[in-house]
Amino acid sequence: MRFLILISIFLCCFNFAQSHPIPDIPVIGDFDENGSSIITVEVETRSFADDPEQVPMLESADYEKLTQLEKDDFLGKAEAQIANALLVRFDEEEWKLPNFKYDFVKKLGGNPVEGSDTFIIRGYAKRTLSPKIKSYQIRARSEAAYDLVFTNRLNGIPQKRVNVLFPGEDSFVLNLKNFVKSKEMPLSKNTLDNNINQSAQDIRSTFFSFLRQGFVHVVPLGLDHILFVLGLFLLSRKWKPLILQVTAFTLAHTITLGLATIGLISVSPQIVEPIIAASIAVVALENIFFPGYKPYRLAVVFIFGLIHGLGFAGALSGLNLEATSLLLGLFGFNVGVEFGQVVILITAYVLTMKIMDPADYRKWIVIPGSSIIALLGLYWTVERIFY
Repeated sequence: MRFLILISIFLCCFNFAQSHPIPDIPVIGDFDENGSSIITVEVETRSFADDPEQVPMLESADYEKLTQLEKDDFLGKAEAQIANALLVRFDEEEWKLPNFKYDFVKKLGGNPVEGSDTFIIRGYAKRTLSPKIKSYQIRARSEAAYDLVFTNRLNGIPQKRVNVLFPGEDSFVLNLKNFVKSKEMPLSKNTLDNNINQSAQDIRSTFFSFLRQGFVHVVPLGLDHILFVLGLFLLSRKWKPLILQVTAFTLAHTITLGLATIGLISVSPQIVEPIIAASIAVVALENIFFPGYKPYRLAVVFIFGLIHGLGFAGALSGLNLEATSLLLGLFGFNVGVEFGQVVILITAYVLTMKIMDPADYRKWIVIPGSSIIALLGLYWTVERIFY
């Protein structure tokens, strides 16, 4: 009964059509020792939709069909989205929104698998920095619709430390002390190297920032992922089948998450999301009609894990991170996802551990719980295909 209450709470707290979030908003700072600086933001047009994962990226053919009025409407929406999401400051200045200029640009790499160009909206804000500038920082406003990803380049060199900011959070402070060259005191090579070289603290910061993001993508944002893991749990309370299933699922979604993030594979969300929904229904129905662990279950779970990995890929793809930061991000995000899964499994176990009799457990937990999960999975499948 408590397990059913847990599922009911999840259903009450989330929109039924919820799926995986779209990529977050990159905020990229480019700083040069001559004092020139550009802050760049990137917005995908699908982020304006009620259900962004059901909307494809803006490809070249569709972009060419847009009227100027439609383009201006998109640009206005991007400007409003950033105005509600971002504040910046240098040193101890007041927090403010830079004066961004917005336009459509081709996304670097486009859709490499399908060989098509995609368009995003990019905003630029230029400023000349004085040698007295010591620091730069951003804030994700509490009204932000998406997380912000804080990355920077010094003299064109990507910095390894990256922050994923949730609404209401401030980034780390980027040290610019003695970075901008003055005519009276030219910048020494050692000073520049000290600004560019990253410490172990920066690496840890990047790792834990993405770890937290991975966890949140499961708990509480990934309702479909939560229900799939609960479907695995309901097959059997024996540890061996559960560990084997979770291991196969983890290995599979790790593979496709990595391949999709680095651009080696790309599958439309319009294909991925209905299959993810169907996978939830399949494992739940199998719990009802084919009870007990059988070896073929691992193959089923592995295949569905590959699809779930594609669903997570949007969280990291398109950020164009520095190589070390990308690897740290992938590793941290995946560890966060696994922590999320462990929390789900431990919670489910604690809520059901007092029901010792196998017949009662199947009658009161497995059948009702799997039925609710299967119905929701079938509902999502139909909704994602036809609506």
